[in-house]
Amino acid sequence: MIDTLLKGIFDCPCGHDHTCEIEAVVVKSGAVKELPRLCEKYQNILLVADTNTYATCGEYVSEALASKLEGSVIFTDKLVIPNEASIEMIDKKITDKTDLILGIGSGVISDLCKYCSFEAKLPYFIVATAPSMDGYASVGAAMITQNMKTTFNAHVPTAIVGDVDILKDAPMDMIQSGYGDIIGKYSALNDWKLAHLINGESYCEYVNNLVYDTLKKTESLAEGIQTRDPETIKTLMEALVIVGIAMSFVGNSRPASGSEHHFSHYFEIVGILRDEPYLFHGLDVAYATIYTQRIREELLAMEEVPASVPTIARADWEAQVRKCYGKAGDGCIALQDKIGFYAKDYLSIYREKWSEIRKVLAEVPSSADILHNLEVAGMDLKEFDDLYGAEKIEECKWLAKDLKDRYSVLWIYYLLKKGAVK
Repeated sequence: MIDTLLKGIFDCPCGHDHTCEIEAVVVKSGAVKELPRLCEKYQNILLVADTNTYATCGEYVSEALASKLEGSVIFTDKLVIPNEASIEMIDKKITDKTDLILGIGSGVISDLCKYCSFEAKLPYFIVATAPSMDGYASVGAAMITQNMKTTFNAHVPTAIVGDVDILKDAPMDMIQSGYGDIIGKYSALNDWKLAHLINGESYCEYVNNLVYDTLKKTESLAEGIQTRDPETIKTLMEALVIVGIAMSFVGNSRPASGSEHHFSHYFEIVGILRDEPYLFHGLDVAYATIYTQRIREELLAMEEVPASVPTIARADWEAQVRKCYGKAGDGCIALQDKIGFYAKDYLSIYREKWSEIRKVLAEVPSSADILHNLEVAGMDLKEFDDLYGAEKIEECKWLAKDLKDRYSVLWIYYLLKKGAVK
Protein backbone atom coordinates (compact mmCIF):
# COMPACT_ATOMS: atom_id res chain seq x y z
CA MET A 1 0.00 0.00 0.00
CA ILE A 2 2.69 2.50 1.02
CA ASP A 3 4.88 1.73 -2.00
CA THR A 4 1.89 2.33 -4.28
CA LEU A 5 1.12 5.67 -2.63
CA LEU A 6 4.73 6.81 -2.98
CA LYS A 7 4.34 6.53 -6.75
CA GLY A 8 1.69 9.28 -6.57
CA ILE A 9 -1.95 9.67 -7.56
CA PHE A 10 -2.55 11.39 -10.86
CA ASP A 11 -5.68 12.76 -12.57
CA CYS A 12 -7.51 12.84 -9.24
CA PRO A 13 -11.16 13.98 -9.53
CA CYS A 14 -10.35 16.84 -7.15
CA GLY A 15 -8.36 18.41 -10.00
CA HIS A 16 -4.92 17.99 -8.44
CA ASP A 17 -2.17 15.44 -8.84
CA HIS A 18 -0.92 14.03 -5.54
CA THR A 19 2.76 13.27 -5.13
CA CYS A 20 5.08 12.44 -2.27
CA GLU A 21 8.86 12.75 -2.45
CA ILE A 22 9.69 10.08 0.14
CA GLU A 23 12.06 7.61 -1.48
CA ALA A 24 11.88 4.74 1.01
CA VAL A 25 9.71 3.54 3.88
CA VAL A 26 10.93 0.45 5.73
CA VAL A 27 8.65 -0.86 8.48
CA LYS A 28 9.55 -4.36 9.67
CA SER A 29 11.46 -6.31 12.25
CA GLY A 30 15.16 -5.43 11.96
CA ALA A 31 14.50 -2.40 9.76
CA VAL A 32 17.31 -0.39 11.34
CA LYS A 33 19.79 -2.79 9.71
CA GLU A 34 18.77 -1.27 6.36
CA LEU A 35 20.39 2.07 7.25
CA PRO A 36 23.85 1.37 5.78
CA ARG A 37 22.22 0.54 2.43
CA LEU A 38 19.90 3.55 2.57
CA CYS A 39 22.80 5.86 3.43
CA GLU A 40 25.18 4.63 0.72
CA LYS A 41 25.29 7.92 -1.21
CA TYR A 42 25.80 10.14 1.86
CA GLN A 43 29.23 10.89 3.31
CA ASN A 44 28.75 13.57 5.99
CA ILE A 45 25.79 12.77 8.23
CA LEU A 46 24.63 14.78 11.23
CA LEU A 47 22.93 12.59 13.83
CA VAL A 48 20.13 14.12 15.96
CA ALA A 49 18.51 12.42 18.97
CA ASP A 50 17.79 12.86 22.65
CA THR A 51 19.19 10.73 25.45
CA ASN A 52 16.14 8.44 25.52
CA THR A 53 15.85 7.91 21.77
CA TYR A 54 19.61 7.46 21.40
CA ALA A 55 19.40 4.63 23.95
CA THR A 56 17.07 2.66 21.66
CA CYS A 57 19.47 2.19 18.75
CA GLY A 58 21.89 5.12 18.75
CA GLU A 59 24.97 3.04 19.44
CA TYR A 60 24.15 0.65 16.60
CA VAL A 61 23.52 3.51 14.18
CA SER A 62 26.71 5.28 15.24
CA GLU A 63 28.78 2.14 14.73
CA ALA A 64 27.09 1.16 11.47
CA LEU A 65 27.62 4.63 10.00
CA ALA A 66 30.80 5.53 11.87
CA SER A 67 32.81 6.46 8.77
CA LYS A 68 30.02 8.77 7.57
CA LEU A 69 29.09 10.60 10.78
CA GLU A 70 30.49 14.12 10.97
CA GLY A 71 28.81 15.09 14.22
CA SER A 72 25.80 14.71 16.48
CA VAL A 73 23.29 16.66 18.54
CA ILE A 74 22.02 14.72 21.56
CA PHE A 75 19.49 16.69 23.57
CA THR A 76 19.82 16.04 27.29
CA ASP A 77 16.81 17.98 28.62
CA LYS A 78 14.05 15.86 30.10
CA LEU A 79 11.57 17.70 27.87
CA VAL A 80 12.83 18.72 24.43
CA ILE A 81 10.84 21.64 23.00
CA PRO A 82 10.96 22.35 19.24
CA ASN A 83 11.73 26.02 19.75
CA GLU A 84 14.36 28.56 18.76
CA ALA A 85 16.93 27.23 21.23
CA SER A 86 16.67 23.66 19.93
CA ILE A 87 16.82 24.86 16.32
CA GLU A 88 20.00 26.79 17.11
CA MET A 89 21.66 23.70 18.61
CA ILE A 90 21.16 21.79 15.37
CA ASP A 91 22.01 24.70 13.08
CA LYS A 92 25.36 25.16 14.81
CA LYS A 93 26.35 21.58 13.95
CA ILE A 94 25.44 21.78 10.26
CA THR A 95 28.55 22.38 8.13
CA ASP A 96 29.20 23.10 4.48
CA LYS A 97 29.90 19.40 4.04
CA THR A 98 26.77 18.05 5.73
CA ASP A 99 24.73 16.11 3.17
CA LEU A 100 22.16 14.37 5.40
CA ILE A 101 20.47 14.91 8.77
CA LEU A 102 19.56 11.62 10.44
CA GLY A 103 17.08 11.80 13.30
CA ILE A 104 16.43 9.10 15.86
CA GLY A 105 13.19 9.74 17.70
CA SER A 106 9.53 10.52 17.30
CA GLY A 107 7.50 13.75 17.23
CA VAL A 108 9.82 16.48 18.46
CA ILE A 109 13.00 15.05 16.94
CA SER A 110 11.18 14.48 13.66
CA ASP A 111 9.86 18.04 13.57
CA LEU A 112 13.24 19.55 14.44
CA CYS A 113 15.03 17.53 11.75
CA LYS A 114 12.31 18.35 9.23
CA TYR A 115 12.47 22.07 9.94
CA CYS A 116 16.26 22.43 10.16
CA SER A 117 16.95 20.26 7.10
CA PHE A 118 14.42 22.23 5.07
CA GLU A 119 15.95 25.55 6.06
CA ALA A 120 19.42 24.20 5.25
CA LYS A 121 18.21 22.66 1.96
CA LEU A 122 19.31 19.18 3.07
CA PRO A 123 17.59 15.79 2.98
CA TYR A 124 16.81 14.00 6.21
CA PHE A 125 16.02 10.51 7.40
CA ILE A 126 14.01 9.64 10.48
CA VAL A 127 14.46 6.43 12.48
CA ALA A 128 11.20 6.15 14.39
CA THR A 129 11.48 5.09 18.03
CA ALA A 130 7.74 5.02 18.79
CA PRO A 131 4.53 4.65 16.77
CA SER A 132 3.34 7.79 18.53
CA MET A 133 2.20 10.31 15.91
CA ASP A 134 1.33 10.78 12.25
CA GLY A 135 3.84 13.45 11.31
CA TYR A 136 6.65 11.18 10.16
CA ALA A 137 5.65 11.38 6.48
CA SER A 138 4.04 14.82 6.42
CA VAL A 139 5.43 18.09 5.09
CA GLY A 140 4.47 19.99 8.24
CA ALA A 141 6.90 20.73 11.05
CA ALA A 142 5.02 21.54 14.25
CA MET A 143 7.21 24.08 16.03
CA ILE A 144 6.87 26.42 18.98
CA THR A 145 8.30 29.77 17.92
CA GLN A 146 7.60 33.14 19.51
CA ASN A 147 5.53 31.21 22.06
CA MET A 148 3.08 30.15 19.33
CA LYS A 149 2.36 26.64 18.09
CA THR A 150 2.98 26.97 14.36
CA THR A 151 3.04 24.26 11.71
CA PHE A 152 5.55 25.25 9.03
CA ASN A 153 5.35 23.76 5.56
CA ALA A 154 8.73 22.10 5.14
CA HIS A 155 9.39 18.81 3.35
CA VAL A 156 9.04 15.08 3.78
CA PRO A 157 11.89 12.81 4.88
CA THR A 158 13.84 11.04 2.19
CA ALA A 159 13.50 7.82 4.19
CA ILE A 160 11.49 6.56 7.16
CA VAL A 161 12.78 3.56 9.11
CA GLY A 162 10.40 1.88 11.55
CA ASP A 163 11.96 -1.12 13.24
CA VAL A 164 9.12 -3.12 14.83
CA ASP A 165 11.55 -4.58 17.39
CA ILE A 166 12.18 -1.02 18.62
CA LEU A 167 8.66 0.33 18.16
CA LYS A 168 6.93 -2.41 20.18
CA ASP A 169 9.15 -1.64 23.20
CA ALA A 170 8.30 2.08 23.23
CA PRO A 171 6.61 3.37 26.40
CA MET A 172 2.99 2.22 26.41
CA ASP A 173 1.64 5.77 26.59
CA MET A 174 3.53 6.58 23.37
CA ILE A 175 2.03 3.55 21.61
CA GLN A 176 -1.39 4.57 22.86
CA SER A 177 -0.61 8.09 21.69
CA GLY A 178 -0.18 6.83 18.13
CA TYR A 179 -3.43 4.90 18.32
CA GLY A 180 -5.16 7.96 19.73
CA ASP A 181 -3.76 10.19 16.99
CA ILE A 182 -5.39 7.91 14.41
CA ILE A 183 -8.72 7.82 16.29
CA GLY A 184 -8.62 11.63 16.20
CA LYS A 185 -9.12 11.51 12.43
CA TYR A 186 -12.85 11.10 13.03
CA SER A 187 -12.82 14.69 14.24
CA ALA A 188 -10.25 16.01 11.76
CA LEU A 189 -12.00 14.65 8.67
CA ASN A 190 -15.34 15.97 9.89
CA ASP A 191 -13.87 19.43 10.38
CA TRP A 192 -12.41 19.28 6.87
CA LYS A 193 -15.86 18.57 5.45
CA LEU A 194 -17.34 21.41 7.50
CA ALA A 195 -14.67 23.82 6.24
CA HIS A 196 -15.40 22.75 2.67
CA LEU A 197 -19.14 23.22 3.11
CA ILE A 198 -19.01 26.47 5.06
CA ASN A 199 -15.84 28.17 3.84
CA GLY A 200 -15.42 26.60 0.41
CA GLU A 201 -12.07 25.21 1.48
CA SER A 202 -10.28 22.88 -0.94
CA TYR A 203 -11.26 19.25 -0.39
CA CYS A 204 -10.30 15.89 -1.90
CA GLU A 205 -12.62 12.91 -1.59
CA TYR A 206 -9.80 10.48 -2.48
CA VAL A 207 -7.57 11.72 0.34
CA ASN A 208 -10.50 11.81 2.74
CA ASN A 209 -11.33 8.19 1.93
CA LEU A 210 -7.68 7.14 2.18
CA VAL A 211 -7.48 8.50 5.73
CA TYR A 212 -10.91 7.19 6.69
CA ASP A 213 -10.15 3.66 5.45
CA THR A 214 -6.85 3.74 7.36
CA LEU A 215 -8.70 4.90 10.45
CA LYS A 216 -11.23 2.09 10.26
CA LYS A 217 -8.48 -0.49 9.81
CA THR A 218 -6.54 0.90 12.77
CA GLU A 219 -9.58 1.23 15.02
CA SER A 220 -9.81 -2.57 15.26
CA LEU A 221 -6.27 -2.82 16.67
CA ALA A 222 -7.23 -1.73 20.17
CA GLU A 223 -6.78 -5.12 21.86
CA GLY A 224 -3.36 -5.67 20.32
CA ILE A 225 -2.11 -2.31 21.55
CA GLN A 226 -1.99 -3.36 25.18
CA THR A 227 -0.15 -6.63 24.43
CA ARG A 228 2.42 -4.91 22.16
CA ASP A 229 1.54 -7.44 19.49
CA PRO A 230 4.24 -7.03 16.78
CA GLU A 231 1.80 -7.24 13.87
CA THR A 232 -0.45 -4.67 15.55
CA ILE A 233 2.50 -2.32 16.08
CA LYS A 234 3.58 -2.77 12.45
CA THR A 235 0.07 -1.99 11.19
CA LEU A 236 -0.20 1.03 13.50
CA MET A 237 3.12 2.43 12.29
CA GLU A 238 2.11 1.91 8.67
CA ALA A 239 -1.19 3.69 9.35
CA LEU A 240 0.65 6.67 10.84
CA VAL A 241 2.88 6.83 7.75
CA ILE A 242 -0.10 6.58 5.38
CA VAL A 243 -1.83 9.48 7.12
CA GLY A 244 1.38 11.49 6.81
CA ILE A 245 1.50 10.73 3.09
CA ALA A 246 -2.12 11.88 2.84
CA MET A 247 -1.07 15.20 4.35
CA SER A 248 1.79 15.51 1.88
CA PHE A 249 -0.67 14.81 -0.94
CA VAL A 250 -2.63 17.98 -0.12
CA GLY A 251 0.35 19.99 1.08
CA ASN A 252 -0.92 20.58 4.61
CA SER A 253 -2.23 18.79 7.70
CA ARG A 254 -5.94 19.33 6.99
CA PRO A 255 -6.80 15.61 6.49
CA ALA A 256 -5.38 14.80 9.91
CA SER A 257 -5.75 17.85 12.13
CA GLY A 258 -8.82 19.74 13.28
CA SER A 259 -10.52 20.77 16.50
CA GLU A 260 -9.05 17.81 18.41
CA HIS A 261 -5.57 19.09 17.55
CA HIS A 262 -6.56 22.60 18.62
CA PHE A 263 -7.28 21.11 22.04
CA SER A 264 -3.91 19.38 22.10
CA HIS A 265 -2.06 22.53 21.04
CA TYR A 266 -3.88 24.53 23.70
CA PHE A 267 -2.79 22.17 26.50
CA GLU A 268 0.77 22.08 25.20
CA ILE A 269 1.17 25.84 24.77
CA VAL A 270 -0.58 26.71 28.04
CA GLY A 271 1.41 23.99 29.78
CA ILE A 272 4.70 25.44 28.58
CA LEU A 273 3.70 29.05 29.31
CA ARG A 274 2.34 28.27 32.79
CA ASP A 275 4.82 25.50 33.61
CA GLU A 276 1.96 23.01 33.95
CA PRO A 277 2.02 19.32 32.95
CA TYR A 278 0.46 18.05 29.74
CA LEU A 279 0.02 14.66 28.10
CA PHE A 280 1.65 13.25 24.99
CA HIS A 281 0.23 14.84 21.86
CA GLY A 282 -1.68 11.77 20.68
CA LEU A 283 -3.21 11.14 24.10
CA ASP A 284 -4.50 14.70 24.20
CA VAL A 285 -5.81 14.27 20.64
CA ALA A 286 -7.59 11.04 21.55
CA TYR A 287 -9.31 12.39 24.64
CA ALA A 288 -10.05 15.68 22.88
CA THR A 289 -11.83 13.71 20.16
CA ILE A 290 -14.35 12.66 22.79
CA TYR A 291 -14.86 16.28 23.85
CA THR A 292 -15.14 17.63 20.31
CA GLN A 293 -17.64 14.88 19.53
CA ARG A 294 -19.68 15.91 22.54
CA ILE A 295 -19.64 19.41 21.06
CA ARG A 296 -20.98 18.01 17.78
CA GLU A 297 -23.66 16.11 19.66
CA GLU A 298 -24.67 19.30 21.45
CA LEU A 299 -24.92 21.14 18.15
CA LEU A 300 -26.86 18.28 16.56
CA ALA A 301 -29.51 18.76 19.21
CA MET A 302 -30.22 22.19 17.72
CA GLU A 303 -32.81 21.76 15.00
CA GLU A 304 -32.61 25.43 14.01
CA VAL A 305 -30.08 28.25 14.19
CA PRO A 306 -31.30 31.30 16.13
CA ALA A 307 -31.91 34.56 14.27
CA SER A 308 -29.45 36.34 16.56
CA VAL A 309 -26.77 35.60 19.15
CA PRO A 310 -25.36 37.60 22.07
CA THR A 311 -22.66 40.16 21.35
CA ILE A 312 -19.26 39.86 23.04
CA ALA A 313 -17.28 43.08 23.27
CA ARG A 314 -13.98 42.76 21.44
CA ALA A 315 -12.16 44.19 24.44
CA ASP A 316 -13.57 41.40 26.62
CA TRP A 317 -12.49 38.74 24.10
CA GLU A 318 -9.00 40.22 23.90
CA ALA A 319 -8.76 40.23 27.69
CA GLN A 320 -9.76 36.55 27.80
CA VAL A 321 -7.18 35.61 25.17
CA ARG A 322 -4.40 37.52 26.94
CA LYS A 323 -5.32 36.01 30.30
CA CYS A 324 -5.33 32.52 28.78
CA TYR A 325 -2.18 32.73 26.65
CA GLY A 326 -0.11 35.30 28.50
CA LYS A 327 2.79 36.52 26.37
CA ALA A 328 1.40 34.59 23.40
CA GLY A 329 -1.93 36.39 23.61
CA ASP A 330 -1.08 39.28 21.29
CA GLY A 331 0.09 36.79 18.68
CA CYS A 332 -3.23 34.95 18.86
CA ILE A 333 -5.16 38.21 18.47
CA ALA A 334 -3.04 39.27 15.50
CA LEU A 335 -3.54 35.86 13.88
CA GLN A 336 -7.31 36.05 14.21
CA ASP A 337 -7.37 39.60 12.85
CA LYS A 338 -5.40 38.35 9.86
CA ILE A 339 -7.67 35.43 8.99
CA GLY A 340 -10.88 37.34 9.71
CA PHE A 341 -13.13 34.54 10.99
CA TYR A 342 -14.59 36.77 13.71
CA ALA A 343 -15.54 39.41 11.12
CA LYS A 344 -17.32 36.97 8.81
CA ASP A 345 -21.12 36.68 8.91
CA TYR A 346 -21.16 33.00 9.78
CA LEU A 347 -24.58 33.21 11.41
CA SER A 348 -26.22 33.78 8.02
CA ILE A 349 -24.26 30.88 6.52
CA TYR A 350 -25.25 28.57 9.35
CA ARG A 351 -28.90 29.53 9.03
CA GLU A 352 -28.80 28.87 5.29
CA LYS A 353 -26.91 25.58 5.46
CA TRP A 354 -27.90 24.18 8.84
CA SER A 355 -29.54 21.06 7.39
CA GLU A 356 -26.38 20.21 5.44
CA ILE A 357 -24.17 21.06 8.41
CA ARG A 358 -26.14 18.71 10.67
CA LYS A 359 -25.73 15.90 8.12
CA VAL A 360 -21.96 16.34 8.23
CA LEU A 361 -21.91 16.55 12.03
CA ALA A 362 -23.86 13.30 12.24
CA GLU A 363 -21.20 11.32 10.34
CA VAL A 364 -18.92 10.86 13.36
CA PRO A 365 -19.46 7.89 15.72
CA SER A 366 -20.88 8.76 19.12
CA SER A 367 -18.59 9.99 21.88
CA ALA A 368 -19.50 6.83 23.81
CA ASP A 369 -18.32 4.59 20.95
CA ILE A 370 -15.06 6.52 20.62
CA LEU A 371 -14.49 6.27 24.38
CA HIS A 372 -15.09 2.49 24.25
CA ASN A 373 -12.34 2.01 21.64
CA LEU A 374 -9.90 4.01 23.73
CA GLU A 375 -10.74 1.99 26.84
CA VAL A 376 -10.12 -1.29 24.99
CA ALA A 377 -6.68 0.10 24.13
CA GLY A 378 -6.08 0.71 27.85
CA MET A 379 -6.74 4.44 27.87
CA ASP A 380 -8.74 6.18 30.58
CA LEU A 381 -10.48 9.55 30.08
CA LYS A 382 -10.09 10.13 33.82
CA GLU A 383 -6.37 10.69 33.15
CA PHE A 384 -7.27 13.69 30.98
CA ASP A 385 -10.02 15.03 33.25
CA ASP A 386 -7.93 14.76 36.42
CA LEU A 387 -4.83 16.36 34.90
CA TYR A 388 -6.52 19.39 33.39
CA GLY A 389 -9.66 19.86 35.48
CA ALA A 390 -13.08 21.13 34.45
CA GLU A 391 -12.14 24.82 34.44
CA LYS A 392 -9.17 24.40 32.12
CA ILE A 393 -11.07 22.11 29.76
CA GLU A 394 -13.91 24.63 29.63
CA GLU A 395 -11.47 27.42 28.78
CA CYS A 396 -10.03 25.20 26.05
CA LYS A 397 -13.45 24.68 24.45
CA TRP A 398 -13.81 28.42 23.90
CA LEU A 399 -10.27 29.61 23.25
CA ALA A 400 -8.30 26.72 21.68
CA LYS A 401 -9.45 27.82 18.21
CA ASP A 402 -7.66 31.16 18.61
CA LEU A 403 -4.25 29.49 18.46
CA LYS A 404 -4.68 28.41 14.84
CA ASP A 405 -5.75 29.74 11.45
CA ARG A 406 -7.90 26.68 10.74
CA TYR A 407 -11.70 26.53 10.69
CA SER A 408 -13.30 23.77 12.76
CA VAL A 409 -16.46 22.90 14.65
CA LEU A 410 -15.17 25.06 17.50
CA TRP A 411 -16.09 28.16 15.48
CA ILE A 412 -19.69 27.00 15.11
CA TYR A 413 -19.83 26.17 18.80
CA TYR A 414 -18.43 29.50 19.92
CA LEU A 415 -20.82 31.60 17.85
CA LEU A 416 -23.98 29.63 18.60
CA LYS A 417 -23.29 28.91 22.26
CA LYS A 418 -21.40 32.01 23.37
CA GLY A 419 -21.87 34.81 20.84
CA ALA A 420 -20.33 37.10 18.22
CA VAL A 421 -17.23 39.16 18.94
CA LYS A 422 -17.71 42.78 17.84
